[in-house]
Amino acid sequence: MRFSRMYLPTLKEEPAEAEVISHRLMLRAGMVRRLAAGIYSYLPMGLMALRNVEAIIRQEMNRAGAQELLLPAVQPAELWQESGRWDFYGKELLRITDRHQRNFCFGPTHEEVITDLVRHEVRSYRQLPLNLYQIQTKFRDEIRPRFGLMRGREFIMKDAYSFDVDDAAAGISYQGMREAYSRIFSLCGLDFRAVEADSGAIGGSFSHEFVVLAESGEDAVASCQACAYAANVEKAEGRFAAADKCAADAAAPAAAAVATPDRESVESVAAFFKVDPGAILKSMIFESDRGFCLVVVPGDREVNEIKVKAALGAEWLEIPAPSRIADELGLPVGYLGPVDTVLPLLVDRQVPELEAVVCGANRHGFHLQGVIWGRDFSCNKVADLVQVRAGDRCPRCGGLLQIDRGIEVGHIFKLGTKYSEKLKATFLDQEGQERPLVMGCYGIGVGRTVAAAIEQHYDENGICFPYAIAPFKVALLNLDLKSAEVTAACEALYAELEGRGIAVLYDDRNERPGVKFKDADLIGAPLRLTLGRKSFERGIIEARLRDGSSNAELPLADRAPLWSLLAELAADDSRIPS
Repeated sequence: MRFSRMYLPTLKEEPAEAEVISHRLMLRAGMVRRLAAGIYSYLPMGLMALRNVEAIIRQEMNRAGAQELLLPAVQPAELWQESGRWDFYGKELLRITDRHQRNFCFGPTHEEVITDLVRHEVRSYRQLPLNLYQIQTKFRDEIRPRFGLMRGREFIMKDAYSFDVDDAAAGISYQGMREAYSRIFSLCGLDFRAVEADSGAIGGSFSHEFVVLAESGEDAVASCQACAYAANVEKAEGRFAAADKCAADAAAPAAAAVATPDRESVESVAAFFKVDPGAILKSMIFESDRGFCLVVVPGDREVNEIKVKAALGAEWLEIPAPSRIADELGLPVGYLGPVDTVLPLLVDRQVPELEAVVCGANRHGFHLQGVIWGRDFSCNKVADLVQVRAGDRCPRCGGLLQIDRGIEVGHIFKLGTKYSEKLKATFLDQEGQERPLVMGCYGIGVGRTVAAAIEQHYDENGICFPYAIAPFKVALLNLDLKSAEVTAACEALYAELEGRGIAVLYDDRNERPGVKFKDADLIGAPLRLTLGRKSFERGIIEARLRDGSSNAELPLADRAPLWSLLAELAADDSRIPS
């Protein structure tokens, strides 16, 4: 493509709206433009990068035996009501009413639609396994869209759905998708981790996130320094070694109420009693579809709401407003505790191992000192409720955990029969018995993958695209448009590159060399070729890799070294780790 004819509005100044590197550089490089909060237009170069990622996805999904289709974006409410998600999904679901006052939604995902399709077509085990996928626009009405394509409301997703006869077969499909995803993100040139994750609103028994490591990532990932264990911190567990502890001493002094005016935080209470925060009990009230519950954890740990929700078996979970706690429950926020509480208790597994502790007295301005588990309070619901932190022990091998930031680009789920049972999607097995289909679903954020690649591949001058997803593989710069000979040589090389199917951006603009160099660096083509009067007279063309790893002078009269260099770039970028 000729730069002079391309719609490529690059920006010199930093965009005021940009919050992260990828957002800033995609705006500056003329890849996207904001239409509304969380809604972006893809300009030609942005769409080229998107299509390159889609091509890799299609290649590997087809290789794994999946078949592409395209489902409607607008979905009838009846399907969501049948699955039970119409009310449960919440305000992120964009609901639409047509002219006949019938309810629809703009699909944030397609479990209901694909299950409805398959339940009318698949009747026998002989038609299984089946894996269907699409690449399509989705919409989720995020409460606070931000970070450009990383958390938008409208986005492009690849979503696939597998159907199997039983859990064992579904496990094979799941593993096949996990391997396909690893190939996809490797081919995209990404440094990523496949981590255990919570299933969230999609549901199911098991899931993995594919997370691209980047400091700007919203997700935190725990990984072991000694083994392959990795999990999103929402899901991650730490190995907890129970202490050798004697039974509670009945002769120990009784818990005593101590006046602690204006001491509501763990830190202030620990300072008052001159103890470590770990010797304080942190008590928090949660409300769910199961009612109210008092969650108790060591004071030096953070409550993991995902784990609390799972321990309760709740569909939804939230922290009630302090006014509700005071008005409806008559309890003083900041002085809550498990002793003689009127609420059901849920206790972290580390609490029973603590010695005498301090906790709220459920009385404004007072805490209890010398509280002992088993004597002063206890409960049957004990579980892992805290968020892991760096330095915790790995649950698999006991090694140390580290915490990294990352960007979720893919998520795979073992759904089981969650949707097939509700939507009555069944098949006849070998004995002629009717059984529900066992499902899996597998998503990739296509635009987010492009943004994540930029978060990992950039420098102070702009984007450094991996070869496979780069919109342009080569930036060809003509530094002397006035010279007929230089221009003829550039035109000939441009034609040869295009003839070989190599995406090239030929900068034929009447601009200063400095402008051309800056734009070439900004858009991130892996290879820059530069020809001016001096280099032409020497019979060479200057070749520079965008990542700065190599500079070379290639002969103008012999294209073989150039074709060899491009082949090496493509080969290096397509290697998949074993």
